[in-house]
Amino acid sequence: MSQQDVPVPAGTVEAIVGPTGAGKSRLAMERARTSDVPVEVVAVDAFTIYRGMDIGTAKPPPADRAAVPHHMVDVLAPDEDVTVAWFQREARATIAAVLARGARPLLVGGSGLYFRAVVDDLRFPPTDPDVRAAIEARWVDDPRAGHAHLAGLDPDAASRIEPDNLRRTVRALEVLELTGERFSAFATAWDDHVSIYDDLAVTYVEPAAGVLRDAITTRAHAMVEAGLLDEARALRAAHPGGVSTTAAQAIGYGEAFAVLDGHDPVEGLADRIATRTWRYARRQRSWFRRDPRCVPAAA
Repeated sequence: MSQQDVPVPAGTVEAIVGPTGAGKSRLAMERARTSDVPVEVVAVDAFTIYRGMDIGTAKPPPADRAAVPHHMVDVLAPDEDVTVAWFQREARATIAAVLARGARPLLVGGSGLYFRAVVDDLRFPPTDPDVRAAIEARWVDDPRAGHAHLAGLDPDAASRIEPDNLRRTVRALEVLELTGERFSAFATAWDDHVSIYDDLAVTYVEPAAGVLRDAITTRAHAMVEAGLLDEARALRAAHPGGVSTTAAQAIGYGEAFAVLDGHDPVEGLADRIATRTWRYARRQRSWFRRDPRCVPAAA
């Protein structure tokens, strides 16, 4: 079955999700061109949101963005951080605006976390570095005692945390102190997969492993040939203080920076990027396969 033959599900809010390199953007453009109602794409991606990070993120080309409105793309400077809570708020507001115009929002992306944050009733508790530091200082010499303390306050959260995992124990205690709510109360929706959009229609695209791996390798080599190193060099020049923590996680840029810094040779750059991308794609597949709405459609 070709991508063009994938059935279009019914629904006012649509989503096309899947691992990187699966061809989601091509399918999205085909859907938009053949739809009987206006379609506007809402990117569900942590990295295409950054301006100037075009080649390494496989950002939709200008021609596609001119033909079909694309949102949540080129919104932030690379030195600005993105939180899931911020993305959730901005993407939902964008979807509401698209619906108000009488158009159909088409969510497209490979970030399972961001997808679920947007479409499901997930809450993200606040954080405070000072509060966290104080809690950590109290239990750093005895993580198991901290875990026992948590068990007395929030047994459900404690049951999901290993007694020696100080970081997660501290996070649960931090949420308790900041909100007065048990950390476990924020986790219940993660297992439900119930959308806030009653008519959400999801298309999950997952090519066969060999096909996907070949596509990833081809794309990695195309990125390098298209000037990824020059783009990374320009990012450095434009942001001498460095890019944000989020932007730095984008696959391809870390590898390019390592070449620019003399840590790695330019030879093999594309292969290193492809290897890391394939590992990420495998994690994406595992994430989406846990979502009952994501039934594979051949690419």
